[in-house]
Amino acid sequence: MGERLVTIALAQHDSVLGDFRANLEKMKRTIRDAALQGSDIICFPELGTTGYRQDLLGEALYSFAEDPQEGPTFSELSPLAKELGIYIVAPIVIKDPEGRVHGQGLAAGKPLAYNAMILIDCSGEYMGVYAKNHAFDTEERYFALGNKMPVFDCDFGKIGVMICFDMGVVETARVLTLKGAELILVPSAWRVEDELMWDLNSACRALENRLYIAAVNRVGREGKELLMFGKSKVCDFDGRVVNEAHRFEEELLITTVDLAKVAPAQKEVPYLYRRKPQNYDIFTNKDIF
Repeated sequence: MGERLVTIALAQHDSVLGDFRANLEKMKRTIRDAALQGSDIICFPELGTTGYRQDLLGEALYSFAEDPQEGPTFSELSPLAKELGIYIVAPIVIKDPEGRVHGQGLAAGKPLAYNAMILIDCSGEYMGVYAKNHAFDTEERYFALGNKMPVFDCDFGKIGVMICFDMGVVETARVLTLKGAELILVPSAWRVEDELMWDLNSACRALENRLYIAAVNRVGREGKELLMFGKSKVCDFDGRVVNEAHRFEEELLITTVDLAKVAPAQKEVPYLYRRKPQNYDIFTNKDIF
């Protein structure tokens, strides 16, 4: 079997909370830098265009919600993807396509918004969207939750996306793997208190599914409470860290992996083939807790 090499760029950025224009312009500069270094795909941290703290953004959060295909992020990054021949994973706030509103909580009456990402292919075409499935802490007060876990067929192989806390819910990566993903990208805004979880989750999701995990984490502080530490990394199918960024520093982490190694690795240690789904009914039992 021949090689299927893909060069991944993880943009370990700080973001300016609430400054959409500054954040998007910074992303554009980083995309050019990644392309100059031969990257096939670039991934930015969670909510890269807006910053993370929904409680500090307040009403402005909903003004940033955009249409995945007609909003400013796609409109401005699509020509860049085509010019440079690079795939772009851009985490943004998207609005509900049906114009629905939140029915309860702090967001009652506000337009439904999702913590999401769009994928733009190397010819500038819109490939799809993923909305975060699992809320961390107070996120569900501000965001609606996605209920789909798509896998995208790129020219170098199949990829899935999880967003931050999704990586800690083990079923997410398993579903993506069973759908054929060979590489899972994880845009994140992971807090420093949970650094050990970051290290373990990324390595374990790679090992137990026998694929590559490329997890990009924010750096910077938002308010007094939230400090994000970076340490973006790529883990291989053995759970080994093959490349890792520094802590608390902005960095563009470039890593080349061979996706042709995933299928043999999954057969060599057959976690996927030895499953017994008929014994897993408990996974769908909503009354357990």
